[in-house]
Amino acid sequence: MVSNFNREEDELAVSTTPTLRELTVRGILLGGAITLVFTAANVYLGLKVGLTFATAIPAAVISMAILRNFANHSIVENNIVQTVASAAGTLSAIIFVLPGLIMVGWWTGFPYWTTVALCAFGGILGVMYSIPLRRALVTGSDLPYPEGVAAAEVLKVGDSSGGAEDNRVGIRVIAFGALVAAGFGLLANLKVLANYVAAYFRVGAGGSMFGASLSLALIGVGHLIGMTVGIAMLVGLVISFGVLLPIRTIGAFGTDESVTDVIDGIFVQEVRFIGAGAIAVAAIWTLLKILRPIIKGITDALASARSRREGQLVDITERDIPFPIVIGTVVVLLVPIALLLWAFDHGTALQGSAAGIIVASVIFIFVIGLVIAAVCGYMAGLIGSSNSPISGVGILTVLIAAVLIKLVYGQASDTQSVALVAFTLFVAAITFGVATISNDNLQDLKTGQLVGATPWKQQVALVIGVLFGSAIIPPVLDLMQRAFGFLGAPGATDNALAAPQAALISSLAKGVFGESLDWSLIGLGAAIGVGIVIADEILTRTTRFGLPPLAVGMGMYLPMSLTLIIPLGALLGWFYNRWADRTGGNVERKKRLGVLLATGMIVGESLYGVIFAGFVAGTGNDAPFAIFTGNDGTPAELLGIVGFALVLLWLYKRTQKISSVEPVRS
Repeated sequence: MVSNFNREEDELAVSTTPTLRELTVRGILLGGAITLVFTAANVYLGLKVGLTFATAIPAAVISMAILRNFANHSIVENNIVQTVASAAGTLSAIIFVLPGLIMVGWWTGFPYWTTVALCAFGGILGVMYSIPLRRALVTGSDLPYPEGVAAAEVLKVGDSSGGAEDNRVGIRVIAFGALVAAGFGLLANLKVLANYVAAYFRVGAGGSMFGASLSLALIGVGHLIGMTVGIAMLVGLVISFGVLLPIRTIGAFGTDESVTDVIDGIFVQEVRFIGAGAIAVAAIWTLLKILRPIIKGITDALASARSRREGQLVDITERDIPFPIVIGTVVVLLVPIALLLWAFDHGTALQGSAAGIIVASVIFIFVIGLVIAAVCGYMAGLIGSSNSPISGVGILTVLIAAVLIKLVYGQASDTQSVALVAFTLFVAAITFGVATISNDNLQDLKTGQLVGATPWKQQVALVIGVLFGSAIIPPVLDLMQRAFGFLGAPGATDNALAAPQAALISSLAKGVFGESLDWSLIGLGAAIGVGIVIADEILTRTTRFGLPPLAVGMGMYLPMSLTLIIPLGALLGWFYNRWADRTGGNVERKKRLGVLLATGMIVGESLYGVIFAGFVAGTGNDAPFAIFTGNDGTPAELLGIVGFALVLLWLYKRTQKISSVEPVRS
């Protein structure tokens, strides 16, 4: 494939974009090396606490630090490194489904080649589906893509070929924000202060809570996404924690459980399912709205490929993998996926009666994969891949898959029902692979667009990243299973990993086949989602404001600790940009340095998270840096709040001061 593209580039010797070293062996190898660390860290943290971190920005920083020591390095080569590492790191979110096969007692470990194939097929499908979406959701869209923009800014200011004073100032702002964010995280891990505050309280006969993660990275994300999305997420938070939680907890408080346990339990077991229903409606509506630009994107991709075949000049920044190759790859992949599903059923209670569900599952993966690729790409463009509720997509995926498989298979014995639950989780895992990669790919392609990368080369790098991740994830998962086990699964140890999303998703699958799932919660969320869609349409047609339904659904679904801080970051960014407009001068430069500050906060916390994860994994201790162990409770929380506020004030004031000084032009 690569050689064909190179031949086309030789034929089109003249291009409107200068040719730079881009898809290189050293870049791919460096991306693979970074993948080893980041993917392992993401798998461990995801199983432990149910969260993963985006690897694009820290990978870009590491790549620049290393490649700057080599001759002929370029910004687009650094972009390839972060693309490889980012794709592999993102694929680790497959852990939100796969451990479910252990939890239901179907697997006792993770068979290497089966797990590799599952991750690779789903991931490559995600890459292929995201290619036609690039023109619709990246080049032809005004979505903010906070992490993609942040990664591009990091690459731009770190490009050694610049050397201008603006570059040096930008690097200083990024480094400043990064060091402060990392330092704040270190203080929290030393137990000097708390980086999370929470309070639980009664509201009449019910109850609710307040929670905030004192995360500078989330402030940075909020700054980048802007006020519209921030306000929409805040609306979702009010619906869940101000309305639904107090109502759903009425009569739930007994004498045996604490207020904290009751409220946390109701949120996880009921309110999040209502949020998932709202996300489902918002996702369907979003898909309908972006269907036209998606079709236009596919048409443009076909036209571009036809122009290249006819010898016309096409700028390198518009050259995707040719659409016929994309379609051919998707169709060809369906064959090994069908064989993989057949092998999974072989020797089980389903053997001899699984042809129908295998055919239905392949169609499901093909069709639903395309739908969730578009929805996940849109969500990532809206609030960033780190904060996109990918587990909510997993919930909806497993629900739809379970209902479809149950309808196609028909009446089943108890033994067959157990096998059908496992089969559903396996199908959902493949489809979830599409979701995880689509959630990241368009973010990477946005970075590529901003730095002048060649799309097809970046798309090849994405496939390579998927293959790296697919090779690394199974042994790490197997190690975690043998060392700790998963909470509630056979053979789990006292230090078992919670794997919260996998536990929830496996419970959903069992609920569908055991007919114990409360569909009314999903229905209530869907009704709320319809109301939000109507409100957004009225607002956008009659005012200059909007209420993005997906953002509201995310605000309902995500924990308050995330939902509250992102809008706060959006508000701070709005104030900063208002200051830039009011003070005049080089307004765009001032705003750009604000973006770089937000980027630095994301970079610093992400890199520190990788380092901390390494210490946690290496020592087996959840708090390896804890020194001031007696400093907890209210005093630590108050110190954390005050410290967080002062740090933010200092960061923004210092950035204002730096941006007010015009650079000396040589």
